[in-house]
Amino acid sequence: MNKITKILAVVVTCLVIGYFSGMITRSAILTWYPTLVKPSFNPPNWIFAPVWSMLYIMMGIAAGLVWDRIDFSKEIVKEALIFFAIQLVLNALWSYLFFGLKNPMLAGIEIILLWLMIFETYTKFVKINKVAGYLLIPYLLWVSFAMVLNGSIWWLNR
Repeated sequence: MNKITKILAVVVTCLVIGYFSGMITRSAILTWYPTLVKPSFNPPNWIFAPVWSMLYIMMGIAAGLVWDRIDFSKEIVKEALIFFAIQLVLNALWSYLFFGLKNPMLAGIEIILLWLMIFETYTKFVKINKVAGYLLIPYLLWVSFAMVLNGSIWWLNR
Protein backbone atom coordinates (compact mmCIF):
# COMPACT_ATOMS: atom_id res chain seq x y z
CA MET A 1 0.00 0.00 0.00
CA ASN A 2 1.15 3.52 -0.66
CA LYS A 3 1.13 6.34 1.88
CA ILE A 4 -2.21 7.83 0.79
CA THR A 5 -3.96 4.45 0.94
CA LYS A 6 -2.61 3.82 4.43
CA ILE A 7 -3.71 7.25 5.61
CA LEU A 8 -7.18 6.84 4.09
CA ALA A 9 -7.58 3.37 5.62
CA VAL A 10 -6.84 4.65 9.11
CA VAL A 11 -8.88 7.84 8.69
CA VAL A 12 -11.90 5.78 7.63
CA THR A 13 -11.35 3.40 10.55
CA CYS A 14 -11.22 6.30 13.02
CA LEU A 15 -14.33 7.93 11.53
CA VAL A 16 -16.26 4.64 11.63
CA ILE A 17 -15.35 4.13 15.28
CA GLY A 18 -16.34 7.73 15.94
CA TYR A 19 -19.65 7.17 14.17
CA PHE A 20 -20.47 4.14 16.31
CA SER A 21 -19.42 6.02 19.45
CA GLY A 22 -21.77 8.79 18.35
CA MET A 23 -24.62 6.30 18.05
CA ILE A 24 -24.19 5.48 21.73
CA THR A 25 -24.34 9.15 22.68
CA ARG A 26 -27.27 10.29 20.50
CA SER A 27 -30.18 9.18 22.64
CA ALA A 28 -28.48 10.11 25.93
CA ILE A 29 -27.73 13.61 24.62
CA LEU A 30 -31.43 14.13 24.00
CA THR A 31 -32.72 12.53 27.20
CA TRP A 32 -30.22 12.05 30.05
CA TYR A 33 -27.49 14.63 29.38
CA PRO A 34 -29.83 17.68 29.50
CA THR A 35 -30.89 16.66 33.01
CA LEU A 36 -27.33 16.93 34.35
CA VAL A 37 -25.94 19.98 36.11
CA LYS A 38 -23.03 21.14 33.98
CA PRO A 39 -20.22 23.63 34.65
CA SER A 40 -20.31 27.10 33.12
CA PHE A 41 -17.57 26.15 30.63
CA ASN A 42 -19.61 23.28 29.16
CA PRO A 43 -19.60 23.82 25.37
CA PRO A 44 -22.83 23.70 23.35
CA ASN A 45 -23.76 20.23 22.12
CA TRP A 46 -23.37 21.16 18.43
CA ILE A 47 -19.62 21.71 18.84
CA PHE A 48 -18.79 18.08 19.67
CA ALA A 49 -19.51 16.46 16.28
CA PRO A 50 -17.31 18.78 14.18
CA VAL A 51 -14.51 18.79 16.75
CA TRP A 52 -14.48 15.00 17.04
CA SER A 53 -14.70 14.58 13.26
CA MET A 54 -11.64 16.79 12.80
CA LEU A 55 -9.78 15.00 15.59
CA TYR A 56 -10.54 11.57 14.11
CA ILE A 57 -9.26 12.75 10.73
CA MET A 58 -6.06 14.11 12.31
CA MET A 59 -5.61 10.89 14.31
CA GLY A 60 -6.03 8.83 11.17
CA ILE A 61 -3.52 10.92 9.23
CA ALA A 62 -1.05 10.60 12.11
CA ALA A 63 -1.40 6.82 12.30
CA GLY A 64 -1.18 6.52 8.51
CA LEU A 65 2.06 8.53 8.50
CA VAL A 66 3.50 6.26 11.19
CA TRP A 67 2.34 3.12 9.37
CA ASP A 68 4.06 4.42 6.25
CA ARG A 69 7.36 4.50 8.18
CA ILE A 70 7.38 0.72 8.67
CA ASP A 71 10.88 0.88 7.13
CA PHE A 72 12.01 2.98 10.14
CA SER A 73 11.81 -0.04 12.42
CA LYS A 74 9.09 -2.62 12.10
CA GLU A 75 8.97 -3.32 15.86
CA ILE A 76 8.90 0.36 16.89
CA VAL A 77 6.18 1.21 14.36
CA LYS A 78 4.17 -1.86 15.34
CA GLU A 79 4.38 -0.93 19.03
CA ALA A 80 3.32 2.66 18.28
CA LEU A 81 0.32 1.44 16.26
CA ILE A 82 -0.68 -0.96 19.04
CA PHE A 83 -0.77 1.98 21.47
CA PHE A 84 -2.79 3.90 18.88
CA ALA A 85 -5.29 1.03 18.65
CA ILE A 86 -5.55 0.78 22.44
CA GLN A 87 -6.29 4.48 22.83
CA LEU A 88 -8.85 4.27 20.02
CA VAL A 89 -10.67 1.46 21.82
CA LEU A 90 -10.51 3.44 25.08
CA ASN A 91 -11.90 6.46 23.22
CA ALA A 92 -14.95 4.47 22.15
CA LEU A 93 -15.26 2.88 25.59
CA TRP A 94 -15.51 6.31 27.23
CA SER A 95 -18.66 7.12 25.23
CA TYR A 96 -20.21 3.84 26.33
CA LEU A 97 -19.35 4.41 29.99
CA PHE A 98 -20.44 8.05 30.12
CA PHE A 99 -23.47 8.06 27.81
CA GLY A 100 -24.37 4.38 27.49
CA LEU A 101 -24.09 3.44 31.16
CA LYS A 102 -24.70 7.04 32.28
CA ASN A 103 -21.79 6.70 34.69
CA PRO A 104 -19.63 9.85 34.83
CA MET A 105 -17.53 8.47 37.70
CA LEU A 106 -16.48 5.32 35.84
CA ALA A 107 -16.00 7.35 32.65
CA GLY A 108 -13.86 9.78 34.64
CA ILE A 109 -11.55 7.00 35.80
CA GLU A 110 -11.38 5.60 32.27
CA ILE A 111 -10.60 8.96 30.65
CA ILE A 112 -7.46 9.23 32.78
CA LEU A 113 -6.28 5.93 31.29
CA LEU A 114 -7.30 7.19 27.84
CA TRP A 115 -5.23 10.37 28.33
CA LEU A 116 -2.20 8.35 29.39
CA MET A 117 -2.51 6.11 26.31
CA ILE A 118 -2.86 9.13 24.02
CA PHE A 119 0.23 10.69 25.60
CA GLU A 120 2.19 7.45 25.19
CA THR A 121 1.01 7.20 21.57
CA TYR A 122 2.15 10.80 21.02
CA THR A 123 5.61 10.09 22.46
CA LYS A 124 5.99 7.04 20.23
CA PHE A 125 4.62 8.76 17.11
CA VAL A 126 6.81 11.87 17.45
CA LYS A 127 9.95 9.69 17.47
CA ILE A 128 8.89 8.03 14.21
CA ASN A 129 7.37 11.03 12.40
CA LYS A 130 7.29 14.48 14.01
CA VAL A 131 4.24 15.60 12.01
CA ALA A 132 2.34 12.49 13.15
CA GLY A 133 3.13 13.32 16.75
CA TYR A 134 2.13 16.96 16.35
CA LEU A 135 -1.19 15.91 14.78
CA LEU A 136 -2.09 14.24 18.10
CA ILE A 137 -1.56 17.41 20.19
CA PRO A 138 -5.07 18.85 19.54
CA TYR A 139 -6.53 15.45 20.48
CA LEU A 140 -4.51 15.39 23.69
CA LEU A 141 -5.64 18.93 24.52
CA TRP A 142 -9.29 18.16 23.78
CA VAL A 143 -9.23 15.03 25.93
CA SER A 144 -7.57 17.09 28.68
CA PHE A 145 -10.52 19.48 28.48
CA ALA A 146 -12.95 16.54 28.34
CA MET A 147 -11.32 15.08 31.45
CA VAL A 148 -11.93 18.32 33.37
CA LEU A 149 -15.48 18.52 32.01
CA ASN A 150 -16.15 14.88 32.91
CA GLY A 151 -14.83 15.41 36.43
CA SER A 152 -16.88 18.58 36.85
CA ILE A 153 -20.07 16.89 35.69
CA TRP A 154 -19.45 14.00 38.07
CA TRP A 155 -18.78 16.40 40.95
CA LEU A 156 -21.87 18.54 40.26
CA ASN A 157 -24.17 15.51 39.97
CA ARG A 158 -22.91 13.13 42.67
